Amino acid sequence: MPRYDYCCEGCGHEFTKLVSYDDRDEVACPECEKDEVKRLISGFFTAGSGGGSSSGNCGGGGFT
Repeated sequence: MPRYDYCCEGCGHEFTKLVSYDDRDEVACPECEKDEVKRLISGFFTAGSGGGSSSGNCGGGGFT
C-alpha cells in the first residue's frame, strides 16, 4: 500500500498515512479530524541522506 504525506489546511498538522491509491484523496486529519488536507510531494528515502524538519504550515510545494 502506498504511503502519502499530507498537511491539514485547518490546523497545519503534517502526517503520513498508508492508504490505497483509490482512497488517497479521502483522508482526514488525525489531529482535528477535518477532511481539508493537502497531499504533499513526498521525497524518496535514501539511507544516510540526512533528515529534514517539518514546519507544520503546509507551505511546501504540495498538490491536491
